[in-house]
Amino acid sequence: MPLFSGRKVPLSLPRRFIGDLVHCAQSAPLMTVERRMRLAAVVEAREQAIGRPGWCALFTRAFALVAARRPELRRAYLPFPRPHLYEHPSSVASVAVARPVGDEEGVFFVHVRAPETQTAWAIDSYLRRCQERPLEDVAMFRRILQTSRWPLPLRRLLWGCQTWFSGFVRARNLGTFGVSVVSNFGAASPHLLTPVTSALNYGVVAPDGSVEVYLTFDQRVLTPAVAVRPLGETEQTLSLELLKELRLLRASSRVIVCRISPPVA
Repeated sequence: MPLFSGRKVPLSLPRRFIGDLVHCAQSAPLMTVERRMRLAAVVEAREQAIGRPGWCALFTRAFALVAARRPELRRAYLPFPRPHLYEHPSSVASVAVARPVGDEEGVFFVHVRAPETQTAWAIDSYLRRCQERPLEDVAMFRRILQTSRWPLPLRRLLWGCQTWFSGFVRARNLGTFGVSVVSNFGAASPHLLTPVTSALNYGVVAPDGSVEVYLTFDQRVLTPAVAVRPLGETEQTLSLELLKELRLLRASSRVIVCRISPPVA
């Protein structure tokens, strides 16, 4: 029988980007902790809230509020010119967004700066715009595609400059924490490779409000005991501050309906 050989498939721009990201993340000693959260009240309030903010926006804001109270969640390890930790004044959330590029689906990242100062509705609206607008209209997507066209040595040099020397440059280009989920596909990805200090991930939220939440972190910056506490505080923040915000959205919608309803004869 004749033997048929396969064919070489060149790396697309999204594949190049993910390859660079994984190469950068491989040097970090990562560990993942897990917590089952009970968010029944949040599920109910979200269903009734105007605009129905996505879970990604809710978790992003909740974790950012925790990071505002815990400066260690805004720190990063830098090896040069000598090993040290850099602490950023505010959070920069790096949120993964899947977008089609040609015949394949690529993974991009958008930055939500100071999410602790924004509402869940504002964060959700921004993420939806990034998912719907053309790739060329989103600055982060455009930059990812442009730099992915560079030769491999230049790309690796760029990633090194962004992660090794300046904490400010690192936070600006990579973020202080990441959010990457596949729960909309009915799955979870507990173990992530990430170049940022901590990355949040969660599974499918059950009808009773239970959900498995994972935090992958750099052990050079956080210890397991320190990393577990923010998960509990994130659950508390969702059940208190974010629950109140969702109920205010529901109350605001009622006020609008009352104002625009015609008087009863």
